Amino acid sequence: MATDEKRTHAAWMKILKDVIRPKAQRHHGIVVKLTGDGILAEFASALDAVEWAQDVQRSVNAVPDDAADDAPPIALRIAVHVGDIVSDHGDIYGDGVNVAARLQEFAKPGGIVLSEAVYDLVRGTAGAGARDLGYQYLKNFEKPVRAYALGADVPAAAHPVGARQGPLPSIAVLPLQNLGGDPADAYFAEGIVEDIVVSLAGLGELLVISRASTLTYQGRQPDPREAGRALGVRYVLMGSVRRSPRLIRVSVQLCDATSGASLWGETTEVPPGELFDVQDRIVWKIVAGIAPNVRAAELRAALRKRPESFTAYDYTLRGLHVLNSLDHATFPQARVFLTKAMAEDQYFAMPFAWLAWWHLLLVGQGWSDHPDDDIAQAGAMAARAIELDRQNALALAIYGHVKSFLFHDCDIAMIYLDQALSACPNSSLAWLLSSVTQAYLGHGEEAVRRAEHGLRLSPFDQSLFLTHNILCIAHYVNGAYEEAVKWGRLSQRENPAFTANLRILIASLVAAGRLDEARDVATDLMKLEPDFRIGEWEKTRHPFRHPHIRAQHVERLRRAGLPQ
Repeated sequence: MATDEKRTHAAWMKILKDVIRPKAQRHHGIVVKLTGDGILAEFASALDAVEWAQDVQRSVNAVPDDAADDAPPIALRIAVHVGDIVSDHGDIYGDGVNVAARLQEFAKPGGIVLSEAVYDLVRGTAGAGARDLGYQYLKNFEKPVRAYALGADVPAAAHPVGARQGPLPSIAVLPLQNLGGDPADAYFAEGIVEDIVVSLAGLGELLVISRASTLTYQGRQPDPREAGRALGVRYVLMGSVRRSPRLIRVSVQLCDATSGASLWGETTEVPPGELFDVQDRIVWKIVAGIAPNVRAAELRAALRKRPESFTAYDYTLRGLHVLNSLDHATFPQARVFLTKAMAEDQYFAMPFAWLAWWHLLLVGQGWSDHPDDDIAQAGAMAARAIELDRQNALALAIYGHVKSFLFHDCDIAMIYLDQALSACPNSSLAWLLSSVTQAYLGHGEEAVRRAEHGLRLSPFDQSLFLTHNILCIAHYVNGAYEEAVKWGRLSQRENPAFTANLRILIASLVAAGRLDEARDVATDLMKLEPDFRIGEWEKTRHPFRHPHIRAQHVERLRRAGLPQ
């Protein structure tokens, strides 16, 4: 992925479509789910599973006659285990699944590993020639598992070299495990790493995966090698937090995602008001460990501007927890929390920036009873955040989006969005919002490039509906209507209530010649926003500045049956 992300992704998708899924069906199996850069499959028998594994590896490791010499190679590791499972709503769980997941790490690229239970069943057939690897100790399992490497009839794989060896050290900060026992503190354990991520992301010498993306590991502590492969990073920071009225105990360790080894660790107990000092020390240690060339002055500039009031920080986290759900019923609560944060510390920029985002979403969703007032408030809150912290990438990016989306001033918007990217080159939100403004200007190719980079920085974002919607917009402007429909459908599936996505999806479907589907989506839009009228929307909320794209978009909404 680090060498050629676009073609590697395309090659992996082709393997899934042309090899893995059809061969699973042929061998009486089913692909249960995708797991980032892997899959979980279930079969009727151990023999079926092993024969499928051999069939897949033969196909994947074979080099087609027409393959380009520089084509990105793909190598798979496969493990097969037999055991009891728990089936629930199309997914499967249990020790049997966990053993298989751990065992695949002992396979060579292009190879297959069998547990002893499987080997005993297939040793006289498909398992002939398997090599005894002895007992292997698996993470989080008390007893070792005996494993066998199956190499017979499977050619050696030409596997990628130098994974995660890009020009920048890459790191993912996983959610801290909440050990306090109070489920109400879950938001705190999720959000406490935000400042660490923001500080690291502000350093041009690091590639940092967004906090929202790593929330996929909430509630569990994965093997750092598993997380490193899934997120495409070289280092993983993980740990736990225990909160009480008097103390906060933070334990963290930095792990090498290639070997799984712990590079360093620290445990600190502090009163709530000293939490920010702990975060800053963690940032300094990480940078010293993986980016020693970062100058001290640059590090000091990257450390986020922290509030004087711990309560303000706490309210901001609570507001974000509600805001990101985009639930109409609870959405007003986010404003309450953010307003309380501002009241606690009027010099803390983050709640001002997020409140600007709140007003922007309120208008975009069609929920505002007074859109002119909310538009003005969005601009004022974003401007105030920048005034408080001129290097705050979040505030700069949101202000840029307010200018382009609400005030239709794309030229000024790009100035602020570029400043945001200069302040924080690893801000996925800044890349995504700059993509939207490029689309509004009619620059489809550049919009796609920026959106794809934003997705790379946050591949598992908890608000992927927004990322996918922006990719839909970018491809629509670029004239790739079927691609736009694909991303729009993904966004719709993740958050059916996001009306901004439905509008661009409708136009994409009409442009792709799928009028009946467009009319169905238009019906969904009217259920969510019954007062929607094309004429009023065109005058107040239509974002495209390019005249031809603007006129086409309006006409396609009409063809889908939306009221004028």
